[in-house]
Amino acid sequence: MNTQASPSPQFYLTAPAACPYLPHEMERKVFTHLVGPRAAEMNDILTQGGFRRSQNIAYRPACEACRACVSVRILAQEFQPTNSMKRVLAHNVDVMATEFPAQPSSEQYSLFRRYLDDRHQQGGMSDMTVLDYAIMVEDTHVNTKIIEYRKREEGSGLETRPRGELLAAALTDTMSDGLSMVYSYFNPEYDKRSLGTFMILDHVKRTKALGLPHVYLGYWVQGSRKMDYKTRFQPQEHLTPRGWERFDPSTMPETHD
Repeated sequence: MNTQASPSPQFYLTAPAACPYLPHEMERKVFTHLVGPRAAEMNDILTQGGFRRSQNIAYRPACEACRACVSVRILAQEFQPTNSMKRVLAHNVDVMATEFPAQPSSEQYSLFRRYLDDRHQQGGMSDMTVLDYAIMVEDTHVNTKIIEYRKREEGSGLETRPRGELLAAALTDTMSDGLSMVYSYFNPEYDKRSLGTFMILDHVKRTKALGLPHVYLGYWVQGSRKMDYKTRFQPQEHLTPRGWERFDPSTMPETHD
């Protein structure tokens, strides 16, 4: 397969496979390679067009009979946390976040492995080795970083890598119009901290500080309970056949904050 940079990206279509989100459905993906000097530019364009990045691949669903996967982005500059989100922030006031270049560590992999074994035992990533993890983090031609979230320890913060237990981590792309959360994981033993929500709130804060408009969350799949959390971060836009449109949460089943 040709992975050399070319003036226009070449797109490929995967074979049908079982959908990981909706039972009895089959999925197909269209993908291209993000390599060469235009990789960052192409990542911006493709992400804004509903693609996601995995290593040096950009992909999006191309299912024949299903359009359930919807690209979601938070309007960061307008976002205000709900009462429950404020409680999450207060509960994690002792957590510090530090940005690093996209370089893996054994500590990260140990946490990643614990997360997969607890939350995604049957997923496509369930058998990832330490080498697979390293490739996931390092194999990028775009502006990527990894953000570590640690429980603050007395005197920590001046070291190259601060002390404190690693609670969570997020692999994040910086784009021209915001941040894209490529993959995040956390210690499932700290369920009461709602670390997944906390990381999204932290990315909104970072995006606001950069003066950029969007936090890209990937795909929301209506009918998939594991994806329901994404619609809690309002206001947000969904990519429709007419382009990005503001999502009306009143169309969703009633929830309680």
